Amino acid sequence: MITTRPSRLAALALTATLAIAACGGGATPGPSSGPTSGTPTESMAPLSGTITIDGSSTVYPITELVAEEFQFANNNTVQVPVAFSGTGGGFKKFCTGETDINDASRPIKAEDEGEGLACETNGVEWVELQVAIDGLTVVVNPANDFAACLTVDQLAAIYGPDSAEHLLWSDIDPSFPAEEVQRYMPGADSGTFDYFTEEINGETDAATTHATQSEDDNTLVTGVAGDTYAIAFFGYAYYVENTDKLKAVEVDGGDGCVAPTDETINSNEYAPLSRPIFIYPDVGKARERPELKAFVDYYLANTNAFSTEVGYIAVPDDVLAAEVAEWEAAVGG
Repeated sequence: MITTRPSRLAALALTATLAIAACGGGATPGPSSGPTSGTPTESMAPLSGTITIDGSSTVYPITELVAEEFQFANNNTVQVPVAFSGTGGGFKKFCTGETDINDASRPIKAEDEGEGLACETNGVEWVELQVAIDGLTVVVNPANDFAACLTVDQLAAIYGPDSAEHLLWSDIDPSFPAEEVQRYMPGADSGTFDYFTEEINGETDAATTHATQSEDDNTLVTGVAGDTYAIAFFGYAYYVENTDKLKAVEVDGGDGCVAPTDETINSNEYAPLSRPIFIYPDVGKARERPELKAFVDYYLANTNAFSTEVGYIAVPDDVLAAEVAEWEAAVGG
């Protein structure tokens, strides 16, 4: 459930005050560290400009909420459009300087694998900042009363590159009905796709060609909600947002069946599908553009409250403090 802006601002008061203090004096105030309207303090010049963000559909719900509240806190003098072309699609834009921040549900690929090299070639200096913890969630239709728990091997049989075109649920387990598995999954530019294929299929990008793919997780939700024999996977927040339409599948990573919950994701008991998620700001631009630095300051100040609100798991305090310190070191305090 999304709260109203006044109650959200009140709830974030302490978090914003403490975290922004940790970020240093240059950040735009959080909701409670300035006037209650969110107007910047009189000692600070009003911020202006446009901050462009693209990337992961998994990180999108957090970033969209941060962008909305940051704009409100600055009287809409800064515009923050947020898109989601997938982690990989976003990095293609980010590493050519087209965007200011990339949302990512996996780390940037090594320099010799394209993304890092492209950023280096184009003079894009980045820093990786963890903003939440996600449990990549496997979901089925609520009418599915047989696939309550699936092993990693069974998930690989469904989504692996050698999976049959007309795969039956009874091929996965003889006790399951002889009905065709209707597979949905994120597109190939998605970090969620990369993470799942590596963890479940043993190789990034190695996956069945017999699935409906989309970079929009809402399309996957609609597909599974409309078909008793459908299955999909995406970020935990999208499941939390659609518990009335979907049922989460427990995953057996070798130590028994574990359901995705706040507790199991945070403890990594929900293995192997618990993962950190990130933003990648352009450090060079942030040194020159106060609105961009202020936005990242604001993001780090409020990410734990916002990520919890949209259904993800907050970053541990010591990890968040390290991210703040890394950001401040990168932009020069």
